[in-house]
Amino acid sequence: MWHLFPQRRGFTLIELLVVIAIIAILIGLLLPAVQKVREAAARAKCQNNIKQIALACHAYADATSGIPAACIMSSFTESPYSNNIGPNWAILILPFIEQGNLYNQYATSINLHLAGSSTDARWKGIRGTSVATYLCPTDPFNQADYTEVSATKRLANVPNWKRGNYGANVGPFHTLSGHVNQAAPSGGSWWYVGRGPFTMVDGNNRRIGLGIQGIPDGSSNTILINELRAAMVPTDARGVWAFGLAASSLTVGNAMGDCTTPNDKNPRSDDMQDAVEDGANGLGSCSNCNNNQGQARSLHTGGVNAAMADGSVRFIRNEISQQAWWIIQGSHDGQTNID
Repeated sequence: MWHLFPQRRGFTLIELLVVIAIIAILIGLLLPAVQKVREAAARAKCQNNIKQIALACHAYADATSGIPAACIMSSFTESPYSNNIGPNWAILILPFIEQGNLYNQYATSINLHLAGSSTDARWKGIRGTSVATYLCPTDPFNQADYTEVSATKRLANVPNWKRGNYGANVGPFHTLSGHVNQAAPSGGSWWYVGRGPFTMVDGNNRRIGLGIQGIPDGSSNTILINELRAAMVPTDARGVWAFGLAASSLTVGNAMGDCTTPNDKNPRSDDMQDAVEDGANGLGSCSNCNNNQGQARSLHTGGVNAAMADGSVRFIRNEISQQAWWIIQGSHDGQTNID
C-alpha cells in the first residue's frame, strides 16, 4: 500500500539558498528604483514649494508695486548678532502663501519696520514657527532648530529659530556692504553688474523692490528664489527662514571668489560668522567673516531647484559654468544668453 501514500519531498539546502539569493538580487535591483522614485517625488514637492514662493512674490509685487525687500534693517549690518536686523522677505510674503494668520500675530511690529527706521523686536516671535512651504522634503536637517553659539551670540539677539530651504537672490556679487540698493557695483569676476532682483533696505530707504516687469534682464532670464541647505549642526545659522542674512534666507556673492557654482565644495565658500567649515560636505564657510556670502545648495542629486522671476522653475545642474551662473543670478548684467 505504500505507493498510495507517496513520501513528500522538501526543499534541499541548495534549493533554499538559490531562492534566497534570487530574492536578495531582486531586492538589490528594486531598492535603487524605489530610492529614485522617492527622490523624484521629493524634488517635485520642492519644485512646487519654490514655485508657490515665487508666485507669492508676484502677488506681493501686484499689491505693493514691487517684490519685498530681502531684509529690512534700521541701519545696515552684516553681523548676525545685531539688533538692527528686522523682518525679511520670507516674513513679508506670508499672507500670500496662506499664512495670513501667522503674519497678523506680528503685523504691528512688521508694519513699524515697513514704515521706517525701527528696532521694534516683537516681530522676532515669528522665528519659532515652522512653515511647511519653506521646507524641502529632501533635507532632513531642516527639522532641527538653530540654537545660539552662546548667550552673547544669538541671531538678532534671540535664540531658537526654525529652519527653511529657500533664499532670495540678492545677486552674484560679493559683498552686500557698500552696495546696498546700488544697480552697478564697481566690477566683478566677469565685469558684469552683480545686482540681483532683491535688495537690502537700510534705515529710511525705499521698502519696495523691483517690479517683476521692471527686471532689466527679463523675468525669464533671472533667478528670483534659490534653494538653500539647512546646516548639519544646530549652532550653524544656514537655512533659517525668518533671518535675513546670507545663507540663512538669502543667496549673495555666489558666483565669485571661493563661492563659485551651485553646491560647490570649496573650503570657506559661504561667509558666515560661527558657521561650521565643512567643504567636504558642501558646506564650506569662512567662520570668522561677516554674514555676506551664501551659495545655493541642496541635497538633490546633481543640482538645485531655482524659481525664475517669471514664476517658472528650473533645475540648475552643478556643472553649470561659473560665468553662466553669474549671468542667471544677475538682474542688471545685460546678459540673457546662458548657454
